[in-house]
Amino acid sequence: MPLPKIATPYYELTLPSTKKSIKYRPFLVKEEKLLVLALESEDTKQITTAIKQVLKACIQTRGVKVESLPTFDIEFLFLNIRAKSVGEVVEITLTAPDDGVTPVEVEIDIEDIKVQEPEGHTKRIQLDDTLMMDMKYPSLEQFIKNNFDFDGNASLDQSFELIATCIDKIYSEDEVWASEDCTKKEMVEFLEQMSSTQFKQIEKFFETMPKLQHTVEVYNPKTKVKSSVVLEGLNSFFG
Repeated sequence: MPLPKIATPYYELTLPSTKKSIKYRPFLVKEEKLLVLALESEDTKQITTAIKQVLKACIQTRGVKVESLPTFDIEFLFLNIRAKSVGEVVEITLTAPDDGVTPVEVEIDIEDIKVQEPEGHTKRIQLDDTLMMDMKYPSLEQFIKNNFDFDGNASLDQSFELIATCIDKIYSEDEVWASEDCTKKEMVEFLEQMSSTQFKQIEKFFETMPKLQHTVEVYNPKTKVKSSVVLEGLNSFFG
């Protein structure tokens, strides 16, 4: 007689970027094992493959392309899948900001963690009187670099390459240059032609991009001081 199948619960959440509802399930033990082994390898390609496989398996809604999801969607989705898999309250250790020394244990309900979009954020950049540029958000590859980077900080060339991959199209009244029709080298050279004022608009796009963010109250038992700490990005919630 075959062993019985264990029923898997399903949940829904709304993707911050599209406001569309998707269905997902928690990690299974075999998937958690796959993630742990990939993380232990400290190999970015292996981690990327594992996360892609696990997310694709957990997302039950058809037509969702993991590779195309913005970084903040992936972080929000990953956080919620993990919550349903191992517990909806996370305990992290923060350093009390008032003295910069005392460790403080803080509990956070994952349901309270949301993606925040700052005011004034826009994906459209006006370069001059004739040229416009539409941006797109970093996706899975950048999510891996943000949260599982074992090589330190990115170089200036890598930063330019990241920005180049986030250009959706450049256009004027008469012509459109889509990113898929241009090489990365061409895009980087286009960026290098910009003035500081024009480039600052691109920096503002990244600075004001929606992000996983949550404010917690930290009480220092030594000084009796209560402080607010803003946590950003997936890694902040597993410290």
